[in-house]
Order: sequence, then C-alpha cells, then structure tokens
Amino acid sequence: MKSLVQIAAEVSGYDPQALPVAQAREFIARLVPRVTAIEMLPLRSALGRVLGRDIVCAFNVPAHDNAAMDGYALRGSDLAADAPARLALAGTGLAGQPFCGDVPAGYCVRITTGAVMPAGLDTVVPQEFVRLDGNAVIVPPGAVRSGDNRRFAGEDLAAGEAALPAGRILRPADLGMIASLGVAEVPVLRRLRVAFFSTGDELRSIGEPLDAGCVYDSNRYTLWGMLQRLGVEVLDLGVVRDDPDALEAAFREAAACADAVITSGGVSVGEADHTKAIMARLGEVLFWRIAMRPGRPMAIGRIGVRPDAEGRIGARPRAEERIGTRADTDRGSASDGHTAILFGLPGNPVAVMVTFYAFVRDALLAMSGASVEPLPMLRAASATAIRKKPGRTEFQRGIVSRASDGGWQVSVAAAQGSGILRSMSTANGLVVLGDAQGNVAAGESVDVLPFDGLI
Repeated sequence: MKSLVQIAAEVSGYDPQALPVAQAREFIARLVPRVTAIEMLPLRSALGRVLGRDIVCAFNVPAHDNAAMDGYALRGSDLAADAPARLALAGTGLAGQPFCGDVPAGYCVRITTGAVMPAGLDTVVPQEFVRLDGNAVIVPPGAVRSGDNRRFAGEDLAAGEAALPAGRILRPADLGMIASLGVAEVPVLRRLRVAFFSTGDELRSIGEPLDAGCVYDSNRYTLWGMLQRLGVEVLDLGVVRDDPDALEAAFREAAACADAVITSGGVSVGEADHTKAIMARLGEVLFWRIAMRPGRPMAIGRIGVRPDAEGRIGARPRAEERIGTRADTDRGSASDGHTAILFGLPGNPVAVMVTFYAFVRDALLAMSGASVEPLPMLRAASATAIRKKPGRTEFQRGIVSRASDGGWQVSVAAAQGSGILRSMSTANGLVVLGDAQGNVAAGESVDVLPFDGLI
C-alpha cells in the first residue's frame, strides 16, 4: 500500500496549500480501494447494486430468427421488382407456436411479431401492405425488400457475449435484460459502508434545546440524503463535541465498522487543533487548501483501528440522534484492526454539499466497485455577468430555466455565502466556473451541473 506522500508525488502540480480541483480528484482516485466481496441476490433485490461479475449470455437472444412485425413471411426471391407477387398461404406461425412445415417456393406464412421465421423464409411484409384474394396474398411491387422485418438469432446478444459488465450499477432495463437470460440470482458487490458525524460544541441535534450561540446540525441530514442516493450503507454517529476523548472514540468507532468516514467541521484554519491531531494520530491524514469556492479546507487520508490492551476497539461516543441503521461488518475480526478512508469536509453547510459532489461522490462510487462516469454538464447562457477570479474553481448556485429562444439560461443566486443553505434548496444546479476562467459576460455560455437526479 502506497503512503499518502508517495501518492502525492505521483500527482503533477500537487500543492496542499493551493491544490487545484483536478489534482485533488486525481489524488483521491489513486488513494481509494475497491470493494471486492460478492454476494448473490434475487433479481428483484439487485436494483441499484453494483454488478460483481460480468453477466454472460448462455444462448443467443433472440434464440431464433423471428418476425419484427405482424404480416406475412415469404422468400425475398419470390418478389418481383415491377409486378405484384401472388403467393399462396401455407399456414400460420404465432409467437410461441411456430409454423413447422415446409414452405414451397411461391408460398407464404401468416406470422405475428416475435414468431419464429419458418425455414427457408427471410422476409416479412406488413399485413397492411398486402391484399388478400381468397387463399392468395398479393404483395405490391416495392412494398418490401428482401430481408426486411426479420430479426436474426443473436441480434440482441450472442451466446458467450457479456450482456452486462462488472461494475455496472444495475438499472430497471438491466433487470429486464438479466431476466431475458433466465438468470434468477445476480452477483453483486457488497454495499459500501459509510460512517459520518459532525463536530462542534455549538451544534445541537433536532429535539434538543438551543442554548445561546448554538445551532441545529443540518450537515448530517444533507449528508444522509446524498449518501442515500449512492445506495451505500449508512451509519450516523451524531454530533461529537470538541473534546479529544469523545472525538477519538468517534473516529475509532467509525473506522471499526466502515469503509469510509466523513466528518464535517474541524478542518479549517483556527479550528480546534486536537481534531487534526487525533486524525493524524489514528492514521495518515493530509490537510488541504483546495483552490475552489466554496469549500477550501479539506482533510483526506486513512485512519486505522488498533485494539487496546484489553482487545477493545474504542469506546462509543455519547448517545446522539442517529439517522439510518448500523450495518454488521464482514471485514474480519475487529481485533485485527483495519483502515478506512477519511474525508474531512468543512463545516459550512453549502461547502459540505459542494465538496461532497466535487470529490466524495465519485470516490465512494469507485470504492463501491462501480464504473464511474463523469457527471453530465449542461451548457446554459448566463442571464447576468458573473465576477470570477482566475486561479480557482467556483461552484455558484444557479437557477436554470428556458430562455425566450428555447435554449437554456441560468441565473446565479444572489446569496452565495457558504453558510446559506437556503440558496442550495432554491437552486436547481451549480454553475461550474473552471480554474482558468475569469469574469463571465451576460449571455456567455457556462457549464451547469443540474441537481435533478443528483441531490
């Protein structure tokens, strides 16, 4: 396993005091491990899970040449280019009840969509194109070409072909495809386990009274919601006060039962030094100042769990309101110890969400074993001028709408402070202004990361 220093040496332009977003993403991609344990699930329980092995087709799909529409199956060689073709009707072939007899030249078979093509026939003429004359079918010239409206065996999937690759997050259409192969149980990777908590003496959980200078903790709820979208198992450790013993106990508990640990607060300049000291004491942790707005401070690394002299992993923090349920672990004996990836996010509510989507989301998907694709960006015209300094990436909250010409336009929210969570609630996307980009003129196109399907 490479150390954090070794990983940093592999990232061109690495500067922890002014780290570009792209370099931070590269570092994280090099750092995170992948889940490998596979479990078998019934097909209907596999939606949203990560496929652990390729699904290989055992037979051709479709298994036989078949009709693509209702009509009459015939030989293309019986068609005439400049005159109607008169064909005798030999019988009928239905889906699930194929016509099994011989079809002489000059004959056709009434056929329905999906029915097996009778031997020797290679074309289907739609029923609305023909005229019936007693037991004869009249096909006008030019109605079809030889080979039309015929599906070939293996046209969808060939025997031995990978129908779905490992690493795919299974969607509804995938379940249908797997069912078409007769597969009842699906090999999926075990769910990633993510523990999270907030730090700060000023934070209170819902239901507790607010003392002077205190606020209700919102970060755990936004984090819980974002994690739910990723399909991971979630363990909420509540609010942990700025106390060295409580913080160490929380970190130990989180690392003992999770693959990844997310904290909010405690990583900014001027915040309690013991938070950083505990992170560093329990493992390898780097503290970054990322060239972005909002969300500049971030901690990244590994934290490990080692048993104490009595074999205990660590005391639990005081009881707090918890979101979700605890997951049992299959990571082996706790007495052996293990490491978890740490994402230490800033404490401001908007900064938590922006840094999660900028860095943590893709990292967790990769750790889950999923094939991670870049999030799709929308190009929209800025409704107003936007002030922007080159040298950092900015994520500004915006409202996307249709312009009068039918194109997309985006207006940035007036309040862009990293503590104003309401602006994230009213916005429907993030305007992403790249590191080298400067001021944006009204009408200029910008990249927008839509919230739909994301938040």
